[in-house]
Amino acid sequence: MKALRLTLESFRFAWQALKSNLLRTILSLLGVTVGIFAIISVFTVVDSLEANVRQSMSFVGDKVIYVMKMPWTFDQPDYPWWRYFQRPAPTVREYQLLQRSLSDNQRGVAIYAATGGNTLRVGSNSLQGCALMGVSYDYRNVADLPIEEGRYFTTQEVEAARNVAIVGADIASTLFPNGSALGQQFKARGLTFTIIGIVKKEGKKILDTPSNDTNCVIPFGAFSKIFALSTNGLTGVTPTIAVKGRDEDVGLLDLEYEMKGLIRNIRTLKPREEDNFALNRPEMLTNMVGKLFSVIGIAGAVIGSFAMLVGGFGIANIMFVSVKERTNIIGIQKSLGAKNYFILFQFLFEAIFLCLIGGAAGIFLVWLITLVPQDAMPLTLSAANITLGLTVSVVIGVLAGIIPAVLAANLDPVIAIRSK
Repeated sequence: MKALRLTLESFRFAWQALKSNLLRTILSLLGVTVGIFAIISVFTVVDSLEANVRQSMSFVGDKVIYVMKMPWTFDQPDYPWWRYFQRPAPTVREYQLLQRSLSDNQRGVAIYAATGGNTLRVGSNSLQGCALMGVSYDYRNVADLPIEEGRYFTTQEVEAARNVAIVGADIASTLFPNGSALGQQFKARGLTFTIIGIVKKEGKKILDTPSNDTNCVIPFGAFSKIFALSTNGLTGVTPTIAVKGRDEDVGLLDLEYEMKGLIRNIRTLKPREEDNFALNRPEMLTNMVGKLFSVIGIAGAVIGSFAMLVGGFGIANIMFVSVKERTNIIGIQKSLGAKNYFILFQFLFEAIFLCLIGGAAGIFLVWLITLVPQDAMPLTLSAANITLGLTVSVVIGVLAGIIPAVLAANLDPVIAIRSK
């Protein structure tokens, strides 16, 4: 109880000292405000940028293994690049065999292929630069395809390669601006398709990655009627086989080992022959993104710390001046029985107060910036960054105020009273 009373008393003395020198207080906390603003704004921008980049890469899915010719990351720099081009492309036969042979380690096996730069037409309305994607029925189990209106394909539609389509929001609004696009028809590559579903609008992305807004999904058989599929990996459209793993398979290691063995067996590779395929996972890209932004975050923190250092020196200088001005009061307090730790806490809390107020002001400025509307990269001030800013403020307050507080606590009361 006594400790709490002394603590509150120290806070009260510190607050009165700050109010009595308001202009000096404001000038002192400006350095801390700028420092915290610099650090937290950097972390906020980096976190928001990383979140937007990861969101832009959401098209690769989660817990999915992709069978492809080329790896997403090149872990073997000495591997001859031309061998990648000699690899065969994944085929429909391999997809069918995988679908029949894989154990319960998977939640869905799909094959898909896509081409960009297509033009969709309805009378005089047209939309260029659309992606046509042919998918098998299980594609909805592998990838995220949030249908806002309508429905997904039926197994009969996929097996019969019917001309039905699920279109993005931009396609629906552009081709049919005056009403619902469901049940309407459009032309693509000389064929007429009927719209059975509309995907939820995705909006702008910071990266130029595939967007559902301009994506037209059709059955894989219908896609094969328009485009020739690649067999050698050099000509035609190269399909991709995607396998969704289970949550219980941590790291998808069991699924990867099983798929590798099956594909090697399907392609009749001998034990000593190297793989002529790549098993890609989204973790490869997300790990690269994480490493990149960790480096950016460290660089930003180092730059911001210089501003914080200047603010810390400013607080320390003001605290030395404050001790000098209040030396007589310190002597009177000690002569009336004030303990050394009471004097120490009084000045230490004053320094922490200064830094906390300055840090809160810096965080408030960052929050104001996050309110500015942005389509490409909305900024978000996280609770972790707010906590970090306040914690750094407290640490700087302790470091800047500890030496002046110790000097004040160790003053001789007689000499201190005579100082005025």
